[in-house]
Amino acid sequence: MAAFNGNPPPRSGIDPAEWQLRVDLAACYRVFAMLGWTELIYNHITVRIPGPEKHFLINPFGLHYSEVTASNLVRIDLQGNVVGHSDWPVNPAGFTVHAAIHDGIPGAHCVMHTHTTAGMAVACSQAGLSMSNFYSAQLHGKLAYHDFEGITVHADEGPRLVRNIGDRPAVILRNHGLLAWGDTIHRSFAILWLLNRACEIQLATLAMGPAIEVPEAIQRRCTADSLQFDPRFGGGRDMFDALVRQVDRIDPGYRA
Repeated sequence: MAAFNGNPPPRSGIDPAEWQLRVDLAACYRVFAMLGWTELIYNHITVRIPGPEKHFLINPFGLHYSEVTASNLVRIDLQGNVVGHSDWPVNPAGFTVHAAIHDGIPGAHCVMHTHTTAGMAVACSQAGLSMSNFYSAQLHGKLAYHDFEGITVHADEGPRLVRNIGDRPAVILRNHGLLAWGDTIHRSFAILWLLNRACEIQLATLAMGPAIEVPEAIQRRCTADSLQFDPRFGGGRDMFDALVRQVDRIDPGYRA
């Protein structure tokens, strides 16, 4: 992702590459807040910090997404322990799922999880996501399901989750919500936006009666033609950066 202009200098002791990642992730939390993809102080977006250690950035537990900044993001290890100093704790229930994906899926640099109304409604539906609209048709072969096992505080669920996900970046956690992972923040966001939008359209469609299913051959074509995942078109970067510019007009304080 391109560096955002106007960032304050990195805090003392923080590597410039990590600081830029903090700014990018804080921006993402503010984008979620702007879109209404929040659940009070719950849910998470996590990103791995480059380097030999398996360290990650996560939101401080107790703050709303609109309060997250580059400096108050918490650095943690794979067990969810705080690395260095933080004025805030982290939510262990939140990082259990993220840790399993970061550790078990190559390329899972960023993991996002939401409890949007549309996403949870589809997750609670026996049929799951209907391949009946423009958005869901772009997820052919990219969607995984994982059955609900209760509140995610037990590490033994991790291997089953990773096995069910495989290499599919869009995930419906049954009875729970939506999840996306990817090699960059913007690509993960593009996947999650597509999945959530498909759920929103499905809810509106089913309120009017049965949906028209998209033939599988057309689904394959839509997924192959989708610019959301194509690195030649930024893999969602342009879309994400446009939203960050909106956030900057509202409150650029997340950069501090």
